[in-house]
Amino acid sequence: MDKGRIASITRETKETKISLTINLDGVGNATVNTGIPFIDHMLEAFARHGLFDLEVKAVGDLAVDYHHTVEDIGIVLGQAVKQAVGDKKGITRYGFFILPMDEALSRVAIDLCNRTFFIYDVKTPVRFIRDFNVMLFKEFYQGFADTLGANLHMKLEYGEEPHHIAESMMKCFARALDMATAIDPRIQGMLPSTKASL
Repeated sequence: MDKGRIASITRETKETKISLTINLDGVGNATVNTGIPFIDHMLEAFARHGLFDLEVKAVGDLAVDYHHTVEDIGIVLGQAVKQAVGDKKGITRYGFFILPMDEALSRVAIDLCNRTFFIYDVKTPVRFIRDFNVMLFKEFYQGFADTLGANLHMKLEYGEEPHHIAESMMKCFARALDMATAIDPRIQGMLPSTKASL
């Protein structure tokens, strides 16, 4: 990976073992192996559209369910982003994006304020993509927001096809996060807060 704001996290429980490295100043390269093809596809899209370099290796109790693995990847991703942004000096802090994918339109807003709040207003007419329950994405994003300490609002404006909905949400999330973690040279190493604390 290129030099930049990089973090590597390994988390092991009785249900999963996850190793993840992220470079916030990457170019969109991804090496992902979670044992869940649709999650691999989504994380590759996250890296490419957020311009993050990402490596993920996950081993989970997939014979039981995908739930633990999907949720725990979100938790580890949140931990890694938190470590990579460090003291947050000079970051933009806020990110917002609206992203269309065919008939689906998604909206995401994020504040890296160290105060967790999560809103997920996403309803799909069909819950499964093959054997993958798209409702698990709520657990992924919740785990991410909780461990990062982010105020994260996600809303599907409209959409019909569950793959388009999931992918538009993930790409929109990536672009909003890229904006929030970006360095703004005008801030010149200060915290983006009137409280002088985040």
